[in-house]
Amino acid sequence: MAPKLFYNECSPPCRAVLMVAKAIGLELELEEKDHEELKTEEMLQINPQHTIPVLIDSDEDFTIWDSHAIAGYLVEKYGEDNSLYPKDDIKKRALINQRLFFDDGILFERIKAALYPLKLGTSDQVPEDAADGLIEALGFLESFMGDDPWFGGDDISIADLALLASVSTIEVFFPLEEDRFPKLIDWLNRGKELPYFEECNRKGLDATKDLLATS
Repeated sequence: MAPKLFYNECSPPCRAVLMVAKAIGLELELEEKDHEELKTEEMLQINPQHTIPVLIDSDEDFTIWDSHAIAGYLVEKYGEDNSLYPKDDIKKRALINQRLFFDDGILFERIKAALYPLKLGTSDQVPEDAADGLIEALGFLESFMGDDPWFGGDDISIADLALLASVSTIEVFFPLEEDRFPKLIDWLNRGKELPYFEECNRKGLDATKDLLATS
C-alpha cells in the first residue's frame, strides 16, 4: 500500500515532500486537507500539532509529520539510493541538515510573517519589517551558495527541494532582485527545470497568487 500524505497544495512544505516523492519515483496516496480539517478529532489523534504535511506509512505502522523529517524518511526507506540525503558522508549530511533547519526555523517563519498580512487583507504590501527579514534570509541563502550549483554541494539534495518550494513561493509576492541575489536566482532557475517542479508546484503557486489577488 502506498504511503498516504495529508497535504495542501498551497503549503510550501507539502510541495517539497511531493517533489521528493517524485524525485525517487514513489507514488503517494494524497488527501488534501484545509486548515480547519486538521483540527478534527480524527486528525488530532493522528497529529496533535494539527500541521501538514503528515505521512502515514501503513505497511510500516508509522506516522510522521514535519516536511523535512518526512523527506529524509522517504529517501532512506524508498529511494533506490541515498544521493538526495547521503548517509555515508557525515559532513555533507550535516550541511544538508543545516540548510533544512534554516528553511524551517528561519526562512519559513519569515515567509509567514510577510505573507499573512497580505492573505488576511490587513495590508496591501509586505510590511517593512517583514520585507527586511525576507531580504536578510535571502541574503543568507545567497552566501550559502558559494561556488556550488546546489545547496548541498555538487549534487541536488532534499535541502534544495525544500528551499525550492519556499523560495518559489516568495517569488509570487516578493520579486527577487537579480543584482542582489544572482546566485540564488540561477539556482532557482535550475530548480524550475527539474522534470517534476511544475507538476508539484504550479497549482499551489497559482492558488497562492489567486488568493492574494482576492484578499
